[in-house]
Amino acid sequence: MNTKSPHHVLEHFYDVAKSTHEVPQVKSAAVLRRIEYIVSCLENRACVRLLMSCMLGKIDRPHVDPREPYTKIGGSSSFSGRSYDEQYITPFINKCSLPCNSTTAFLTPALRNIDKPLTTDVALVGRPHRVYRNTLKLLEDVARGRETAENVLADTIRLLCSMRDERKKRIETLVSEVGKGRKGAPLSSEEIITLISQHLAHKNTSRLPVLLVAAAYTAAKNKIDVKVGELLPHNAADKQTAALGDVQICLTSDDRMITVYEVKQRQVSIDDIDLAVSKIAAHSPQIDNYIFVTTEAVEKQVVAHARNMYKQLDGVEIAVLDCIGFLQHFLHFFHRLRGKFLDAYQTLVLTESESAVSHPLKEAFLSLRQTAESDR
Repeated sequence: MNTKSPHHVLEHFYDVAKSTHEVPQVKSAAVLRRIEYIVSCLENRACVRLLMSCMLGKIDRPHVDPREPYTKIGGSSSFSGRSYDEQYITPFINKCSLPCNSTTAFLTPALRNIDKPLTTDVALVGRPHRVYRNTLKLLEDVARGRETAENVLADTIRLLCSMRDERKKRIETLVSEVGKGRKGAPLSSEEIITLISQHLAHKNTSRLPVLLVAAAYTAAKNKIDVKVGELLPHNAADKQTAALGDVQICLTSDDRMITVYEVKQRQVSIDDIDLAVSKIAAHSPQIDNYIFVTTEAVEKQVVAHARNMYKQLDGVEIAVLDCIGFLQHFLHFFHRLRGKFLDAYQTLVLTESESAVSHPLKEAFLSLRQTAESDR
């Protein structure tokens, strides 16, 4: 067994990555291409964590087979890849701000509930297929002794660091360009609505309406004596966190929660209303409002059902609002705060984890804003 702890192993290869810069550790060009593809594959970020976990397990316990990161397989050569992933990879990528998913690879559909070695003839169901094929080939390369786990891990970390630094530089450049083309008055409320609508039209934007609501209250907090409660991770379930909804609005004076927003990227149903009623009834102290914000059409019967809950909940009101309609009303009601709203939304988008708001989505907003302000 390696005399260094897995934490120290990761720190060592992070130092190697900083010192070697663009110099690869693996000798085979084919192996390097596989690592490069896995690290750069934006459609699937699970495989890079799988690869790092298996390499770390192999370095820590040289007798194990990197293709057997499941204790269900049994035997002395299997190990818990998920344990390495959660205990060591997670804090490492968070500490170093590496562009990886924030959660373990071993709970993704393609990688959970496996009870056999990850050999190259295993058909993992996921997309893109190429990233899984390359990962299995790399595990095979290390298992067969064609490459070392140390070199594969070193180059994986090196390439992740390079991606992180390139993204940071790109974002800094785009942020510095925002506002250069601005002339005269800031964007109008309707221009901001168009800008946000264009941003929401991109793929994988489920987190954006949550940030939109939070940005509105952040911009107006000094005017209405309320503040936004802590925004929980996008993948955290309400049952686990005891949260009433996605955005919780509290009084500035005593931190009492008064309004809860539940954001949906689908139509709100009567079942959603009934579930909210049960959560509100079980919560103490009582809140004032429970507001659904949806990016889809609002059905009249759902609105009517929500309205009828007022007496049942002893004065707690449930409402269902259209996302853009909510923003439109806010921006016109607080017209002088429209610039603060846009800045708050930009800050929330850029500081959100990439598992919630992808890097391309962050760049897209900055480009859209720059274009909108330049066109004026």
